[in-house]
Amino acid sequence: MIPFLSGHLSVRRGSFELDATFDAPAGTTVVFGASGSGKTSVLRAVAGLDPAAGHLRVDGDTWLDSAAGVNRAAHERPVGYVFQDANLLPHLSVRGNLEYGARRASGPGPAWADVVDWLGVEGLLERRIEGLSGGESQRVALARALLRRPRILLLDEPASALDEPTRRMLLPLLSKVASRFSLPMLFVTHSLDEAVRVGEHMIWLASGRVRASGPIESVLADADFVRWRGDDAGVVVDARVARHWPDDHLSELTGPWGSVCVRAQDHEEGATVRLRVLARDVSLALVFEEDSTLSNQFEMRIDSIEPGAQPGQTLVRMVSTDSSLAPSQPLLALVTTRSASRLDLTPGRSVFARVKSVAVLS
Repeated sequence: MIPFLSGHLSVRRGSFELDATFDAPAGTTVVFGASGSGKTSVLRAVAGLDPAAGHLRVDGDTWLDSAAGVNRAAHERPVGYVFQDANLLPHLSVRGNLEYGARRASGPGPAWADVVDWLGVEGLLERRIEGLSGGESQRVALARALLRRPRILLLDEPASALDEPTRRMLLPLLSKVASRFSLPMLFVTHSLDEAVRVGEHMIWLASGRVRASGPIESVLADADFVRWRGDDAGVVVDARVARHWPDDHLSELTGPWGSVCVRAQDHEEGATVRLRVLARDVSLALVFEEDSTLSNQFEMRIDSIEPGAQPGQTLVRMVSTDSSLAPSQPLLALVTTRSASRLDLTPGRSVFARVKSVAVLS
């Protein structure tokens, strides 16, 4: 991985201290963690909005180097920033807000028509800000940030204040911004669902420190992250749409463990989709069950076994036994310690991992 952004940032605010070293490649990097972990502090330090010590390089340029006395002011940093509450200028119309961003363009980038059309804000241009819905406000804020033609786009929980239907409509747009406009993006969220839907790379923060970073599927499979998530632990994988069964409202995907049957997907055959499987939704058996309602049964080899986050739980990490699928991505199962003992689950043993089609999240 060649980092687009790399740095070490130290921020002190009252009793809180951020001391984070991280890299981020071009594309979409999710800055993830619980409330108070330092996510917004990272974003504001990158933007130059809060004082920070350390060093920061973006696309080969040094924005901060405390030892050398370098610290670009916020207005000198070519960033597009989308806040949680949109932060639009209320005395201007939608058009005025977009023109405000365009006048501050820092270099080459997307054209006005391209941004306005793609985000569907053409019909809002003459509207006043106070008349916009939450989803409309965030699309306008994103358009304004893009018209700034930044080197990097910073988004601070842009969907957290929206209702669920609006959030579901906005997230697909956010997941495509980086590739659509060839613009690296840092996306802050405390929602793992949002992280999985939007991100490619993840920086996991806890108490102002980076606990893990890397491709999102690697971080989610990290042992510390799995223990921290507890009952919500799981894995994320990419799969290809093989075919659809419209009458049954199901789709068949080709994934890292073989054929996966899931709820009907709104994607063409051949498209790549991201799947999330929670460990609590995976059951284990020693034999394949022919007469079962379960559509997904994968032959796996146990790689490791460890205690779960709660007493009486056992976390089983597995990889596929099919060498043609190598390198295999792990699958996790959270089972009772009693069941693990009863089935004599041990590393190296072959098992069948079973997952309901309706339990696979996409």
